[in-house]
Amino acid sequence: MSRLSIKSSKKVCVRSYRFVSVLDKMIIKDLFKTISAVLLVLVVIIVSRKFIKVLAQAIEGNISNEIVLNLLGLKIVMAIGAFLPVSIFMAILMVIGRMYRDQEMSAVASAGGGVYVIYRAVFVLILPLSMVAAGFSLLATPWAERTIKQVMHEDKKQADIKGIAAGRFSEYSHGDLVFYTEDISSDQQMQNVFLQNKKGKQLGIVNAKFGRLENLPGGLYLVLQQGEKVQGVPGNKKFIFETFDEYAVRIEKKETKLRKKRDGVPSAILWESDKLLDIAEIQSRLAAPLSVIFLSLLAVPLAKTSPRGGVYGSLIVAFAIYFVFGNLQRVSHSWVVNEVVPASFGFFGVYLLLLLLTGMLLLRLYGKKWIMMQFFDRGAV
Repeated sequence: MSRLSIKSSKKVCVRSYRFVSVLDKMIIKDLFKTISAVLLVLVVIIVSRKFIKVLAQAIEGNISNEIVLNLLGLKIVMAIGAFLPVSIFMAILMVIGRMYRDQEMSAVASAGGGVYVIYRAVFVLILPLSMVAAGFSLLATPWAERTIKQVMHEDKKQADIKGIAAGRFSEYSHGDLVFYTEDISSDQQMQNVFLQNKKGKQLGIVNAKFGRLENLPGGLYLVLQQGEKVQGVPGNKKFIFETFDEYAVRIEKKETKLRKKRDGVPSAILWESDKLLDIAEIQSRLAAPLSVIFLSLLAVPLAKTSPRGGVYGSLIVAFAIYFVFGNLQRVSHSWVVNEVVPASFGFFGVYLLLLLLTGMLLLRLYGKKWIMMQFFDRGAV
């Protein structure tokens, strides 16, 4: 009997110290589903609005159709990195709030579980997600920013040939060049081409049977074949009529220079810099994983509602807190850049406020003695 009792006690001990319990799995599963749903909704809403603007630019011929999908994918990467913290914050509020409404938290408390058990279940998922947020903010988002700038820069280099389509007038060089082609063959040969070119007061009208685009030493040219040209000043009787076998018109391009902004600089370079602007930028990137952790700490006591209070009773308060938190982040960043406050204080001050608010909520809801027992006297429970 003694051996059996010893074996059974060992089994109980093993089960009691099992890292992931059934409750943990239930909370993790609900949290993961809710985070995915909230993040998907936010990303779709924000990216859709930005994608409409991208499509409008493509329709107007300001950017090529080939880069539209690339821009969409890069915008999605940036949106995921930006909205992951708030998605986690809202998901914890919704899941824990539902547990209070359905009185599942009362069942957990009656079984001896408290805030420590809830925090443990939440952070089994949140800690890996904070690493994911760090990966997006430190690596993926700067890469997406750099790639967007590079893609747009390369596209602007050839901006004058974008948007050319058969049966449509295209305007370039701020309206000084108007181009039309009746048809474009599979080998990019244009047929029945009309061109209006304006230089100062001089106006030239060109009609040609064929045309093609060529990169010549002087730049990008529209080479026309078998056509005629009329040139003169409107209102003046002196016009020049010419026929030609081949005539080339330079498509004027605006010289573009790739400007590298700080938000696209690799994080490794910022880490090694001692410039204040670079320090402030790397602090802004670290804000995402820290926001995930500190907002999760705050969300657990903030989600407590009465059984009749509804799942979303605390969401309005949570939105107000997150709005203030986001504004404080921007203000602290501005203060650091302008040297109003030291860089370390401006960075950690906002998160210390969140931690203080979390402690106040825990004290108000549970009391000091009970919290000390939950976190520091687990062996007695």
